[in-house]
Amino acid sequence: MSKIALIIRREYTTRVMKKSFLLLTFLTPLLFAGMIVVPLWLSNIKDNVVKHIVVVDRTHLYNSVLKNNETYNFDFVDKPFEKVKTENLKKDEKDFTALLLISDDLSRNPKAATLYSDKQVNLELKTYIAGLLNKYVEQQKLSAYNIPHLKEMVDNSRTDIDIETIKWSDNGQDKEGSSELALAIGMISAFVIYMFIIIYGAQVMSGVVQEKTNRIVEVMISSVKPFQLMMGKIIGIALVGLTQFALWVILTFVIAFVAGKIIGSGVDISTLQQVNQLGMQTAVPTSGGNQLQQIFNLLHGFNFMEIISLFVVYFLGGYLLYASLFAAVGSAVDSETDTQQFSLPLTLPIIFAIYAAIYSAQNPDGPLAFWCSMIPFTSPIVMMVRLPFDVPIWQILLSLIILMLSFIATTWMAGKIYRTGILMYGKKASWKELLKWLRY
Repeated sequence: MSKIALIIRREYTTRVMKKSFLLLTFLTPLLFAGMIVVPLWLSNIKDNVVKHIVVVDRTHLYNSVLKNNETYNFDFVDKPFEKVKTENLKKDEKDFTALLLISDDLSRNPKAATLYSDKQVNLELKTYIAGLLNKYVEQQKLSAYNIPHLKEMVDNSRTDIDIETIKWSDNGQDKEGSSELALAIGMISAFVIYMFIIIYGAQVMSGVVQEKTNRIVEVMISSVKPFQLMMGKIIGIALVGLTQFALWVILTFVIAFVAGKIIGSGVDISTLQQVNQLGMQTAVPTSGGNQLQQIFNLLHGFNFMEIISLFVVYFLGGYLLYASLFAAVGSAVDSETDTQQFSLPLTLPIIFAIYAAIYSAQNPDGPLAFWCSMIPFTSPIVMMVRLPFDVPIWQILLSLIILMLSFIATTWMAGKIYRTGILMYGKKASWKELLKWLRY
């Protein structure tokens, strides 16, 4: 065990002290925060340039419909469409941004409106014009029924129902919940485990290949057993991953706390309503100044201690399962270019797991979610999606038992391949050769 501890310390210290590790660890939370804050900040910057839209309305029905705003200015002209288009094409500086042709009554022919421009029309302009015309045509059709107060009846019948979700604990205490927030927490956790397994599993394989290529392993094998070397490398890199994850959690909470203090008092309600429309959060109040408090109330409905603890357990289980196999692949080849034929079958289950997690998030208790959370090659990722939806404890225990037993089996198999392949040079191993090594 002392020899394994020395290998673990070497792997851990050499990787943690690298500049790449420090930069990635401390800049990633800032990058994630910037990906959220910067688009919101840029979206609030208004375009001061007024777009000029020329309208040729052959029906003369929509002069009062298309209304000017701070961004778009509509100009109705009583000229032939081809003449307006030709005059604008001949000029070096264009008189207008786009040309709107309304050739027929839109209530009878909804496709009679066409927008022309010398470049691709942006979605905002198209949506704005379509919204104004749709609303006007809808009002005209309602008026054609000649039913008194029909428009008011239709407006009053429209309802935007926001279903509040409450879950109760075993002692009957109610806590406010959010399906959307549970989905976000589960998918983020699953993606982080997916990313860690891919990154650090590849580091194990790359480290084994480099030591084998540089013949360093020949010196190390003279002092330690191959299995000790493999386990020391795997556990050392696992501790690097846990260190990085812990720093990410701490830095994320610090950044969130500071950001809440800075912008908490100036939260724009309209922005929160737009987020609510996108389905990213629920139960956003439309009055009062406690929007951030509402979000924190939703977070209190989740058992983060359980989620974080099981995240660590599933990360370790999934990583150790795959890292032992990656180490076996690294020991069986002479260069990193030869690892593709063996590493591809290892990465396919991980890729399938992330797709299964996406579909399992829609039905966390369905058969796909259940069986993929039991299969050891997919359970670390799929189970993280299910945890925020309160998975029965027996399913979690069964999944962990299967995962641990699978890790022991794969480590035993990888150890036999590693012991034979680590000192073998000049011969490209095949799948048949690997099976033969297992029987040694």
